Amino acid sequence: MAPFLEQAIRSVLAQDYPHLEYLVMDGGSTDGTLDILRRHQGRLRWESRPDRGQADAINRGFLQSRGSIFAFLCADDAYLPGAVRTAVRRLLANPGCAGIYGEGHLIDEHGAILGRYPTREFDPELLRTECFICQPAAFLRREVFAEVGMLDPELHFALDFDLWIRISQRYPLLKLGDYLALSRMHRGSKTFRCRVRVCQERIQVLQRHYGYAPFSSIYGYCCARLDSRDGFFEPVPPSLPKYALSWLLGSRQNWRHLFRFWGECARAGLDAWRRQAWRPGGGPTRKPSG
Repeated sequence: MAPFLEQAIRSVLAQDYPHLEYLVMDGGSTDGTLDILRRHQGRLRWESRPDRGQADAINRGFLQSRGSIFAFLCADDAYLPGAVRTAVRRLLANPGCAGIYGEGHLIDEHGAILGRYPTREFDPELLRTECFICQPAAFLRREVFAEVGMLDPELHFALDFDLWIRISQRYPLLKLGDYLALSRMHRGSKTFRCRVRVCQERIQVLQRHYGYAPFSSIYGYCCARLDSRDGFFEPVPPSLPKYALSWLLGSRQNWRHLFRFWGECARAGLDAWRRQAWRPGGGPTRKPSG
C-alpha cells in the first residue's frame, strides 16, 4: 500500500481538530512504507513488526491509544478536510449514540471519484443483508469499541461488518449527511484479489450472528467462484449456472431455514426472468410502438 500511504497520512495530519493522537501500525512492510513513516517522525507514532492481520494490528493500536473517540483508517483510504472535527462535534451532541458514520466517495487508484459509497440510514435489520456503513467515515466511542470486544482477529475481510453487527445489537449508530472520507477501489486491494475468501467470510459472519445467510450473499459467493470478473470495474452478468449453484449451496448452508431461502431464490429468479437476464436471446423485449 506504499503508493497510497502518503495521501492517507497527510489526510490525517491536515485535520483541523487540535487533540489528535495518530498511531500507524505496520505489519513489517518491505515496500517503502518505513521510509514514508520516518519522514513524518514526530507528528505520529508508528511501529513495524509482524502481526496476525489487520484486525490484530488495529486492536494493538487501540490498546496503545488514549483518546475517548476512536477510528481506524486503512493505508489506501483517506479523510476529507474537517472530518475529525465534524465527527467529534456530532458525537458530543448525541451522547446516546455509540458512534457516527458519514458519507464517503469511492475513488480509483489515481484518486478520481467513481461515485458515492452506498451508505444507508442506520437500521440494525439491514445488516442482515448488507454492509451499508462506510468504514473510513466511521468514528466510535472508545468504551463501546472496548465493550464489544474490539475487532475479531480471526477475521481478515469482514472484520468491520462483524464489528457493526456487534455494536448494533447493543447501541444505535448515527448516520451523517456529511462527506468524511475517501474509500479507494483498486485491483491491488485484498477485497478484489481475494473475492472468494471475502464472500466466504461474509457468509461466516452472517451465520454466526443470525444463523442465516441470505440469497444475495450466497449468490455473490457463487459469482466469485464461477466468474473471474471483479463485480465492480467489470460487472458480473447473471446466469443460470450461478443461480443453480446458489440454490444448491444456499440450501445446504441454510438447511434449518429451507423455505425461507427457497422463497428468496424464487423471488430472485423471477426478478431475473422478468428482466430477461438469462432468457434465450438476451436483453429486454421492446414494447410495440403505437
